[in-house]
Amino acid sequence: MSKLMTFAAGAGIGAAAAYFLDNESGNRRRKIAADKAGRFTREGAGGVTGAAQSVGAQAKGVAAKAQHAATGGDSAPDDDNTLKAKVESEVFRDADAPKGSVDVSVANGIVELRGQVADASQSEAIELKTRMVSGVRDVRNMLHLPGETPPNMVGTPGVQPS
Repeated sequence: MSKLMTFAAGAGIGAAAAYFLDNESGNRRRKIAADKAGRFTREGAGGVTGAAQSVGAQAKGVAAKAQHAATGGDSAPDDDNTLKAKVESEVFRDADAPKGSVDVSVANGIVELRGQVADASQSEAIELKTRMVSGVRDVRNMLHLPGETPPNMVGTPGVQPS
């Protein structure tokens, strides 16, 4: 078997030599082969570079996620106005959130929710989402259902249930 392999290899080398060293077309064939080899080398190097950049970007992403998890999430806003905007954007992001019927105010990191919601579960969900926003120290839930007196108005003389 090794003599057959040696013969096949020799025949292949001989055929390649005859192909590239031909007096009529050998020069053109050698130049085409050199151009193709150069192109494959450049494309291969570009593929390796692209793969390296991709792996580097993925590593940065994993590192950022690990840092995010280690620090307990994103940083808390520095002031109440920024915290209010953050609460409004995170809590009322969903399309079915009652954006227009709930007012948010913030004082010293304490969020007050006022307004009318459709049901008690919606009120609880809004309060829970608000508590999960980084920077919120406490939540005062003054949301009420239709037909109920708002919690901040209970006991106020002259106020009737709506």
